[in-house]
Amino acid sequence: MIQAVQDLRRLREISAVVVRHGFGELLDRARIWEVLGKKVEGERPSPEAMRKTSARRFRETLAELGPTFTKLGQILSARPDILPADFITELTLLQDAAAPMPVELVFELIEKGLGKPAHALFAEIDSEPLASASIAQVHRARLANGDEVVVKVQRPGIEERIRSDTDLLFYLAKFLEGVIEETGIYTPTGIVTEFRNAMLIELDFENEARNIEAFAKNHAERPYVVIPRLYRELSARTVITLEELKGTKLKQVLEAGGESLPGIDRKTLARHMLDASFHQLFTDGLFHGDPHPGNVIVLEGSKLGLIDFGLVGRLSKGMQESIIVLVLAISLKDPDTVARLLYKVGVPDQRINLHQFRADIHQILDTYLGLKLSEVDSGTLLVDLVDLAMKYRIKIPKEYAVLSKAAGTTEGIIRQLDPDLDVVQVALPYAKQLLFERYNPAGSGSTGLFRVLLQLQGFLQDTPQQLSQILMDLEGGKFHVTVRNDDLVKLNTNVKVLGILLFAGMIASALIVGAFSLVSRAGEGEGSTHWPIPALVGLALSAMLFGAAVSWTLISGRLKKISVRRFLK
Repeated sequence: MIQAVQDLRRLREISAVVVRHGFGELLDRARIWEVLGKKVEGERPSPEAMRKTSARRFRETLAELGPTFTKLGQILSARPDILPADFITELTLLQDAAAPMPVELVFELIEKGLGKPAHALFAEIDSEPLASASIAQVHRARLANGDEVVVKVQRPGIEERIRSDTDLLFYLAKFLEGVIEETGIYTPTGIVTEFRNAMLIELDFENEARNIEAFAKNHAERPYVVIPRLYRELSARTVITLEELKGTKLKQVLEAGGESLPGIDRKTLARHMLDASFHQLFTDGLFHGDPHPGNVIVLEGSKLGLIDFGLVGRLSKGMQESIIVLVLAISLKDPDTVARLLYKVGVPDQRINLHQFRADIHQILDTYLGLKLSEVDSGTLLVDLVDLAMKYRIKIPKEYAVLSKAAGTTEGIIRQLDPDLDVVQVALPYAKQLLFERYNPAGSGSTGLFRVLLQLQGFLQDTPQQLSQILMDLEGGKFHVTVRNDDLVKLNTNVKVLGILLFAGMIASALIVGAFSLVSRAGEGEGSTHWPIPALVGLALSAMLFGAAVSWTLISGRLKKISVRRFLK
């Protein structure tokens, strides 16, 4: 009961903030006020606030709602397939900061997480935090053997808070699904479920530890990439201890403009970043999902130090091949191949007009006509292709969406560091290797040839049997073809609705006749003053049935759904 009251209060707080930032129309259409008891009479948005872009107001809304919504914004900033480009740009500005916890509480949390007192595990822990975010707090520390480390400690009660807020988000999402258009590509409940899963994974530092170990293994033979050492014995679900990488934040290097900082060569740094990115994508299949300048530390010798492995992406061999073929198709201005690949890797929500789809892709590619591939802004191109997929209701897998955001971020950094770097020349060896492995049956070892032969043998064996089955069905009159027609489905629905309305009308008419019959009988007795209760109940029920039928007939289908992407724009 107490939790329900707290959830209702929190729901009213969320609603008031949403209204104050100018997004109250969605709540009005979702009829959320009927659940809250009355409409929240919060502060209406001022004219100055409404002059801000929708993207900026959305960011400010999430920031005001607290840590759970701030993290939601940060996760959505890596999903250009869900939100328009201007929203993605705004959400990257979200700052995840919180009031620091006292060091005594940090000691208690370390002991609770690792099972031993903090002073028994660390020789020294700085009292001032290195960073203080809504999820965790980071402190510099030193081990007994002199190793300098950083300790990330999860805030107490944060998991319960996130679970409670996501429960409310799920509740709101169920309401919004009745009034927004994009149900079937990205439903509100689907987004909340995905966000909740991502948050719970991020709260488990064991998952981040596994990511760090995987990155360290993949980059072991690449001296220009440094992954911090994980101290497994000093890490748990709520505490993680890593080697401290001492260097210059990439953000500071970029802010220096054309000036080279001591010990840092911008061209070498750009080449290292490009090599590391291509290795992650096309060799490892495991890439850093959020390579913004704050997550990269430049070490001596222009080496790259990567930190924060909460968000990573994984690509299968098939995904890697699709990316290479997509890049080649774009470079050759081949809209047919681009259309086929987008349709293949995505999940269409409905049958699409492939001819029109190819024509739209051709129009996008014509924009880059005459440009070399190295001159094309891949971030803008990917956003255009993702928007086109959304237009045709093709759901893009999460991995490709995260990759498009990471690729755009990396390309922007490289262009700032070395505008003259030829990306195509660096990428060519990786493309050749992947294509060679794809079309060489023995490319992946002796198993490659056997796998191809096995698939061919299965095809040759199954095809005659399947054709024979079809011919036998035709001969015996058992061959059936199922045709789906949306107009027939609508007609079937309308007939069902008509039947329900007729049934309700017959019941209501019978109730009225029966009610008046009871009234007439009650009035036959002389001096009868009692109320004919059954008759009144019958009349009330008939009135309710008629009212419901009329309301359904007049209102149903007249309220159009809102397209969130158009509304936000």
